[in-house]
Amino acid sequence: MKKLLLILFTIGFCGSLLAQKKNVIKANLFSPIVRTGSFFYERGLSDATSAQLGVFYSGASVQETKFRGFGITPEFRFYPGKESPEKFYIAPYLRYTNFSLTGEVSDGSNVDEAKATLSAFGGGLLVGGQFIFGDVVALDMFIGPGYAASSLDVEAGDEGTFNIGAFDGFTLRVGVCVGVAF
Repeated sequence: MKKLLLILFTIGFCGSLLAQKKNVIKANLFSPIVRTGSFFYERGLSDATSAQLGVFYSGASVQETKFRGFGITPEFRFYPGKESPEKFYIAPYLRYTNFSLTGEVSDGSNVDEAKATLSAFGGGLLVGGQFIFGDVVALDMFIGPGYAASSLDVEAGDEGTFNIGAFDGFTLRVGVCVGVAF
């Protein structure tokens, strides 16, 4: 009897979530261009607001510097048309990233490996639009400025070896995500 009640409760709970269409799971289509996997979960909080959590893992290279690490991006979205999680939105966000960096240092005759750890913290403001087609397929497009302050801890080599410009100072965050609404 307990198993039957648990199954009925689970079906009812999942059914209520599906009826509300307040959840969206997405992947950023631009991320693979820079050898990154970027995924998001958004949950509608009210008719006009939602919260989103993004995570990414990167294995990108910028010039001679190889980045290996992760980032986390919490976001609060305000939908002025009171149609969360659909239509146009404004979203302040925070972002934390942590990377292991490697590069090569050459003095003409020898090539040594340079190593460092990069941590960055920042935030910004996005404007975007999210549209749900057929009550299932979500398309989310966004753009906005951001700022990050980074800290570089060099283990081998020197600071000039590493190109960290994309993770320090003002940035532009752009994305197109596709996902599933439920």
